[in-house]
Amino acid sequence: MTRTTESETRASGSEAVEPTRTTARESETGPLAGQRDRFALPSDTHFLNCAYMGPLPREAEQAGREALARKRLPTAIVPPGDFWSTSDALRKRFASLVGSDEPERVAIQPGVSYAAACAAKNLPVSRGQNIVLLEEQFPGNVYAWHRLAAESGAELRVVAPGEGGVRGALWNERLLEAITPETAVVTVPTVHWTDGTQFDLEAVGGRCRRFGAALVVDATQSLGMAPFSVAEVQPDLVVSCSYKWLLGPYSVAFTWMGPRFDDGTPIEETWIGRAGSDDFRRLVNYRAEYRPGAVRYDVAERSNFFLLPIAEASLDLMSGWGASRIEAYCADLTDGLFADLAGDGYEAEGRAWRSSHLFGLRMPAKVDLVELQAELARRRIHVSLRGSALRVSVHVYNDRSDLEALKEVLKPAARG
Repeated sequence: MTRTTESETRASGSEAVEPTRTTARESETGPLAGQRDRFALPSDTHFLNCAYMGPLPREAEQAGREALARKRLPTAIVPPGDFWSTSDALRKRFASLVGSDEPERVAIQPGVSYAAACAAKNLPVSRGQNIVLLEEQFPGNVYAWHRLAAESGAELRVVAPGEGGVRGALWNERLLEAITPETAVVTVPTVHWTDGTQFDLEAVGGRCRRFGAALVVDATQSLGMAPFSVAEVQPDLVVSCSYKWLLGPYSVAFTWMGPRFDDGTPIEETWIGRAGSDDFRRLVNYRAEYRPGAVRYDVAERSNFFLLPIAEASLDLMSGWGASRIEAYCADLTDGLFADLAGDGYEAEGRAWRSSHLFGLRMPAKVDLVELQAELARRRIHVSLRGSALRVSVHVYNDRSDLEALKEVLKPAARG
């Protein structure tokens, strides 16, 4: 299926800016093929580090060029429609990505920390209650809760993986046990950013509902790469940055916000979040009421005419590929790696508790980290060290040659 974006020509001085981007989509049935040709990655580079930052697809790069060109002449950006059209389209795309048919519940924000601040401002927490999060959770979803705990007198309950047994299973068990009648908020990721440990959010959501706790989910490290359903998890908030797995720009994030936030207070009082803000002639007729849904929580200048078209192009690609097919592609690509490396002393979380696209390899004692990092750099293999794990993260632009190159470095390193 082929989608052509808006094709109207806008006057721009002596030139015209005519968006002509077409986004080729894969069939939504059958296995997904590798997509390396959709990216400008150098042929001698093995980029296994999408958990750090995803590369822009060629289509998204072109969308950015066209978006920049529109600013040559301000009349190319026409109010009120251009202040709404792309952001409204993105709300629909993101709502679909999380299995929601309510795009009005999606806010456009600059990052996870912004979403966490909105949640912390609006979720009631008092002394004697607790806020549950995970050990070594990404700090964007930590500091707001530190402040809220300090201001409210609530306990900050940090859940560690523990020792013995299957690490992922034990961590999930300890997380569920930490949620008690005194829990006000549970704020966790879908998968852990350091090693890809997966968390059973359906079970977590059920436990939260049992005790009336709010559930805040940072889905940045898995959304788009694996299916997610707000109907099944029943979270109160789900946020994902655009610049990693969604292959979009930095400083754009999307946040689905449930009914707990319907009458809340945003951290910014934007003009565009108010009722009637699409009528530019009457903006001086100040309105106390907000627009319905999550629009009140949008960041100021959310209509970002440069970044949102890039995010839209990338989300179109992700939607066409499909989360289930991406997950299957990554699983097929990576599953054989673990068996090949196990004999050399490398360890990873068991398949039941490990994501297909992001995982941590725990290294044998003989590995010299300084030498390993130098050899990886020499061979242009890009991975990350996070905590005690070598973090490997793949996307649809990776193929078997990338994993083979990694093995060629790791196997000799384990022998000392």
